[in-house]
Amino acid sequence: MTGYATREVAQALGLSAAQVRSYVRAGLLSPARAPRGHFRFSFPDLVFLRTAKSLLDARIPARRVRRVLARLVQELPDSGRVTELRIQADGARIVVADGSARWQPESGQRLLDFDAALAARVAPHPGADHTPQPPSEALGADRWYAIAVDLEEREPAGAVEAYERALLLDPGHADAHVNLGRLRHEQGDAASAAEHYRLAMAARPADATAAFNLGVALQDLARDREALAAYERAIALDPDDADAHFNAAAVSERLGDSASALRHWTGYRRLTSER
Repeated sequence: MTGYATREVAQALGLSAAQVRSYVRAGLLSPARAPRGHFRFSFPDLVFLRTAKSLLDARIPARRVRRVLARLVQELPDSGRVTELRIQADGARIVVADGSARWQPESGQRLLDFDAALAARVAPHPGADHTPQPPSEALGADRWYAIAVDLEEREPAGAVEAYERALLLDPGHADAHVNLGRLRHEQGDAASAAEHYRLAMAARPADATAAFNLGVALQDLARDREALAAYERAIALDPDDADAHFNAAAVSERLGDSASALRHWTGYRRLTSER
């Protein structure tokens, strides 16, 4: 019998067995049954429960978590699609993103991507020359990088420009590529993000963060085989990266590679049980 027992799922995700069963009773999960009637959860079930756990960890009440997830399951009857959404807490709000839009599932309200809107407002006129101007070399690439890091929270558009200036001075500045890739990804440009992560890895081949982030970007681009290769590279560079194992297992499941999914899920369970 394939699948994972209730105890295994609870131990790996940091939930109680009662919490796991509560999502079955609520009709949010429909695990298979072993010959003696015990639940056997699939990997998509684990992804679903991990999302619930992340909301609980953000101090969202359990009843509210179940209500939101139930609404998403109802709106997206193909349960596999729910696990492909990004569902997270933003303060007291629960926010869902599908790669093209962000919304609050409880109210149905769409959320504006302020970073993208700001970028659009400050974008040059279509006929203008928008090539970044060569920055003053007096500051140096590391100084522009430090300025960008300082700007990220309060002025993301300015941070992007500062990272670009750092890269004009030093095209091999791996940290600038990683951070600029992350900002581009947050703005919805996964293709640009992936390119920056690749450039970071070319400049610093042992960068496990760049490899992991590349995997996430490639997943968003529906390039699952390349994403799996990126996650496996991240694991080779950092064998203790439980998140890389988890994501690699999810991608393997979608690719129909059950052996790879089991290997990475086992790695994830081993690492999380040791913590």
